[in-house]
Amino acid sequence: MTQTKAALLVIIMMVFSTPLFADDVVTVKTIGLELARDLASESITACRKMGYQVSAVVVDRNGNLRAALRDDRASRFTLQIAEEKANAVILSGTDSGAFRQNRGDIRPELNHMDGIIIMRGGVQISASGSRIGALGISGAPGGEKDEICALKAIENLEERLQFAE
Repeated sequence: MTQTKAALLVIIMMVFSTPLFADDVVTVKTIGLELARDLASESITACRKMGYQVSAVVVDRNGNLRAALRDDRASRFTLQIAEEKANAVILSGTDSGAFRQNRGDIRPELNHMDGIIIMRGGVQISASGSRIGALGISGAPGGEKDEICALKAIENLEERLQFAE
């Protein structure tokens, strides 16, 4: 076999074998630090306007902490609860309030898992059609109010989320 034929054979084998290894490396979108920080800050601002002192925690798509802010008068425990609400979103793939409502049958068992709590106040963060993280809020009198603050923050930064690359 000539050198040219051997080189051509190698090139053909590379072209046709590439799809076999296409899933060896996976590229995913996840939330960046600046956006995480801004969402946490916007959530606290939204709750302040309603008269509530809260904590806001943002986790990435894998549940890793990206940003955590506690308002001046919010108790330290609100940070833990906010993170656990965000983690419930990552676990379930839906907002924590919807998960609570849909899985009442196993909610008591789920609340015994380390790092999650099944309460309202955790919402998904999506950018360009991909879930990139979750935002959890705690400290307002009721999870529905926590959820409103989180949704207001996402609404305020909607343009950044829509056009995120």
